Amino acid sequence: MGNNGDLPLLDFVDSDTRASAVLVIESTGYLPALRKIFPEAELFAVAADEEAACRPELEGLGVRWEILDYRETVLPFPRRSFDIVISERMLENVTNPQDIASGIGTFIKDTGFLLTSFENIRYWRVLQELMDGHFYAIVHRRYAKPEFERLLYASFYKDIFFAPVRKPGADGVIEKLVAAGFENRLGDLDTEVWLVQALRSSADVSSLKAEYTPEERKRLATLMRRIEYDIDAEENVSAFWRLADEAGFPADYLARFAVEIVVHRKAFLQNLAAFPSEGRRAFVDVVAEALNGER
Repeated sequence: MGNNGDLPLLDFVDSDTRASAVLVIESTGYLPALRKIFPEAELFAVAADEEAACRPELEGLGVRWEILDYRETVLPFPRRSFDIVISERMLENVTNPQDIASGIGTFIKDTGFLLTSFENIRYWRVLQELMDGHFYAIVHRRYAKPEFERLLYASFYKDIFFAPVRKPGADGVIEKLVAAGFENRLGDLDTEVWLVQALRSSADVSSLKAEYTPEERKRLATLMRRIEYDIDAEENVSAFWRLADEAGFPADYLARFAVEIVVHRKAFLQNLAAFPSEGRRAFVDVVAEALNGER
């Protein structure tokens, strides 16, 4: 995957990625590259060893440091502070990985994501060692991909993407494991490490949240709910159109928003059409088409 060498998690960051605040936990080698990618962003770093903040290559990057052990100390940041949190193999040496994963998630913006990784317990070399009766890691969790995926979903992340770091086995090794009953879906037995991007919101919802203010989105959601439940429909439809004008919501945005939050779509569309404002017919048609197409 990609060409980022020793910084593989940056393969999840492309030219369209925007970030005003980035947090690095222990994986401080990412800081120089992050400063180049996001020259205007605020960079924060957490490390248990205060020597980490003194490395020459990190001087002049404008990093705000917190010296603490993230496994034992709650991070001293406001909720929803960061667009990106980066921490390689963050959940391998922790007592309760779900507590850590969900706790870190509270510091990520609704439109942000976590970048992490884990050693694959189904990697051929690990399986060989286990079959030979050896397990060298102490207080070290190893995960299979489905287990890690379930862990992150249980920790309130919404969309999760994986990318493999592969180191194929010698001739015949994988074949022997498959013959012994090990599945090798998507080259899992050749994958030493899985790279992970975990979004706080689904990709569709995240794109909605990236536009307009939280107050505008909250007001829009409230009005849509009232319209679909027929609460003072005429008054709320009128308020709906006023908000669309004030915030500058285009028809396609209203349509995408409705797809995500409206449950009783028929009632919503009936009320929206029953009290049309002048020039709104095209808007209603766009919203109706989106909702009907999602059935």
